[in-house]
Amino acid sequence: MTFSPALPRTTTNGAVTVESPQWWRSSVIYQLYVRSFADSDGDGIGDLDGITAHLDHLASLGVDGLWLNPCYPSPNRDGGYDVSDYLTIDSRYGGMPAFQRLLKAAHDRGLKLLLDLVPNHCSDQHEWFIQALQAKPGSPQRDRFLFADGRGPDGSEPPNNWRSTFGGPAWTQVAAQDGAPGQWYLHSFDTSQPDFNWENHEVVEMFDDVLRTWFDRGIDGFRIDVAYAMVKAAGLPDLADPDAENPHLWNQPGVHDIFSRWRAIADSYDRELTLLGEVWLSPTEVADYIREGELKQVFYFDLLQQPFDAAAFRQSIAESLAGLDRVEGSPAWALNSHDVHRAVTRYGLIAPEPIISADANALRTRARGEVDLQLGVARATAAALLMLALPGSVYLYQGEELGLPEVQDLPDEARQDPIWLRSHGTEHGRDGSRVPLPWAAGQPAFGFSSGSTWLAQPDWFANFTVEQQQADEQSVLALYRKALRVRRSIDQANTLDWLDTGRADVLAFRRGDFINVTVFGGAPFAVPADWGTEALCSQPLVDRQLPADTSGWFRRFPSPS
Repeated sequence: MTFSPALPRTTTNGAVTVESPQWWRSSVIYQLYVRSFADSDGDGIGDLDGITAHLDHLASLGVDGLWLNPCYPSPNRDGGYDVSDYLTIDSRYGGMPAFQRLLKAAHDRGLKLLLDLVPNHCSDQHEWFIQALQAKPGSPQRDRFLFADGRGPDGSEPPNNWRSTFGGPAWTQVAAQDGAPGQWYLHSFDTSQPDFNWENHEVVEMFDDVLRTWFDRGIDGFRIDVAYAMVKAAGLPDLADPDAENPHLWNQPGVHDIFSRWRAIADSYDRELTLLGEVWLSPTEVADYIREGELKQVFYFDLLQQPFDAAAFRQSIAESLAGLDRVEGSPAWALNSHDVHRAVTRYGLIAPEPIISADANALRTRARGEVDLQLGVARATAAALLMLALPGSVYLYQGEELGLPEVQDLPDEARQDPIWLRSHGTEHGRDGSRVPLPWAAGQPAFGFSSGSTWLAQPDWFANFTVEQQQADEQSVLALYRKALRVRRSIDQANTLDWLDTGRADVLAFRRGDFINVTVFGGAPFAVPADWGTEALCSQPLVDRQLPADTSGWFRRFPSPS
């Protein structure tokens, strides 16, 4: 299996030359869950000035840029993914002045800054939806959303049998102007998140303006929330099994027209901008979103959803890279995010509890139960090195550089994820990956805030602080810093070629003079002498024996000092 990123071509004096890859093709971007990174004003909620104050931590980590989860005005029914105004920054995070300070400070350090775009739905507090509720059926205001009459003689049944991704019906009925039961509106997620009607020209033009406004302000790109979901199947047909996956909500052909339009906007600027899609589809389907003239990047989440198993990892990587020869864009890899349980917990889970969910992704990525922490850290760091060795870009989630596990023991009354609320407590949701970060053990809230945190931090966070790990050369933080430094020396134009290890539980691949080896099984692996000298290992290499649950990087020739 080989992969070589497509390089843009320019013509100079009639000659065609190949340029270096754009920054987004091989960048490492750090995902910031703004509410949980650092709080500058003591209200217990992270903010943009808190991020600015800790930019040196990110710069020293070695990342190339930052992606901010939504920090627009929002009632925060779904962690900011219920946006009430797309054109400014919420005052709780410092407003536009704090954003400008962060943007300048990031750019001064050579860091790119990406925002989150939420185009499938908005908040029920958005001005447009308030107008829609006050307007009549069939009005221009309601046409911006997906309103429909109910079924049955009195319209008391939902327009179809779709279920929300967060649990419960995907439709909510509103009152007519006389107070009687009225139409229903579609919400693929929470009731507070009405879906836009992307066949409405005002919706299309509004998001054109959103992109241009933030590009004009100087950001470097957008991560696009549920990028495959904006367009719904024509006629909104019933499902044969309403409890099964709903293909009518996702991956409709019309989404590609939206991305072609947005790509033209991004390409109209005189600097490199990226558009990154969140697309939870198979590797084959994902590649369609980075065809020529569409998105520049798309998440390849298939790897994130695999167990720590050599065959599963190899198949996922091979399938992900196989379709890239026919597209223009670049893959983005991740093993952690604000939507899944942290990798340390997933890979260290030794006694999983039953999980009940209509969301197939949740079944693969949010299991709970007893965790072997040492095993989880070993496997998570091994998987991280493997991922960082792949061609394409990488997205790290805040706290993974500290080896943070999932917080599974949040008090029920503290949970805020609408998944927990809409499932009536049968699915715990995503709060455990969003607990505020620990910076220093001897300070209130572990240095995150001078006040009480919006989600409670467990006492054991004292063992995972930035302060503690900075002084430990054997810490997870030290490993990530070394890995990102070494990764910069990998020629991203090199292909990926699998190497024969003679063992089903050991994967190895080569990219130029660089070789990654990952041992998934129980026995150590003797690294062949002709595979080069050690550049970095996630656990100590002894007599060229790579231990189980370990990745090692090797070079055929010593790197220049």
